[in-house]
Amino acid sequence: MTRPLRVAMIGHGFMGAAHSVGWRQAPAVFDLPEGVEMAVVVGRNADTVAQAAAHWGWAESATDWRAVIARDDIDIVDIVTPGDSHAEIAIAALEAGKHVLCEKPLANSVQEAERMRDAAERAADAGVKAMVGFTYRRVPAVTLLRDLIAEGVVGTVQQVRAAYRQDWLVDPQTPLAWRLQKEHAGSGALGDIGAHIIDMTQFVTGQQVAAVSGTVETIVTRRPLLDAGSGLAGTAGEGYGEVTVDDAALFTGRLSGGALVSFEATRFATGRKNALTLEVSGDKGALAFDLEDLNSLQFYDRTAPADRRGFTKILVTEAQHPYVAAWWPAGHMLGYEHGFVHQVVDLVQAIHDGTDPHPTFAEGLAVQQVLAAVEESATRDSAWVRIAAPVTAGR
Repeated sequence: MTRPLRVAMIGHGFMGAAHSVGWRQAPAVFDLPEGVEMAVVVGRNADTVAQAAAHWGWAESATDWRAVIARDDIDIVDIVTPGDSHAEIAIAALEAGKHVLCEKPLANSVQEAERMRDAAERAADAGVKAMVGFTYRRVPAVTLLRDLIAEGVVGTVQQVRAAYRQDWLVDPQTPLAWRLQKEHAGSGALGDIGAHIIDMTQFVTGQQVAAVSGTVETIVTRRPLLDAGSGLAGTAGEGYGEVTVDDAALFTGRLSGGALVSFEATRFATGRKNALTLEVSGDKGALAFDLEDLNSLQFYDRTAPADRRGFTKILVTEAQHPYVAAWWPAGHMLGYEHGFVHQVVDLVQAIHDGTDPHPTFAEGLAVQQVLAAVEESATRDSAWVRIAAPVTAGR
């Protein structure tokens, strides 16, 4: 028997917690082809990263990611840091021969994403794998939605409506966390949650966003500075700082197959905590997904007799549905964290099989190109901007 794949996670916090659940649960629930060990978690503060390691089950903690990447006993590097460090860490890990899982969006700019894509392609020649963490692809209902569209149940895709709405910034006294600073986050709602609905649209339709027209808005332009001792997402301190990213982004897209898409990404949808919705309409039917009801799909069959039409609910908890067989009996629900478990399953399987894990860094670059095009459109009075050489979506 070969030794287990040993994982180093760079960063912790909210995404670190979600990824830790994935690494811990995947080998316990699924029959993985390779063993997995949670070897080390890395953070800037020795005390807080040690607490994270103890809480989430990492064998050790460290504060120097470069030293960890250089270790011979590390096989996979999982990056959950703010976007401004993704490129540096991922490229260094790939050049050190480590498989890489990187949180979305892939980078803070197209140029960084291109460098990461190039590094991944070079590393692939030596069998090293790289994957972007768009975990909503791995919600069973979303994967099923993709499969049903590929089977032709909605016919020709004619229109898509995608929205991701949150309200955690409605309070103007919410502190100036790193997600509100362009130098760390790259963009605001557009990159943070807009990236999800761009990727999901491309994933389920098998098409690329070929052109966009959009606008972005910063609704609260100044916020209280963080208390220096409270961490990246802590309490307010003294003074105010400038918000340098968008709070909301609204844009229209044209898919490579010709269909129109409407996108909304906002942190100012009062009362909406984490509302992601997607509806795909075709000439034979329609499918709709709502993250607040993530164990189901709504399906409209236009080919049914007129007196039997209407949206019907598909409960996505059968053993025949994607990923579900490893979990509970039918009707027993899955939740947010399960997408992170499925992400680990797919990455480990790809490493074992020697295949490309999706989404690849090239697919992450494709999303980055759309984000950049929306920002460009917003500076040109919402003029249409075409996406150069879109990447084919992995399905």
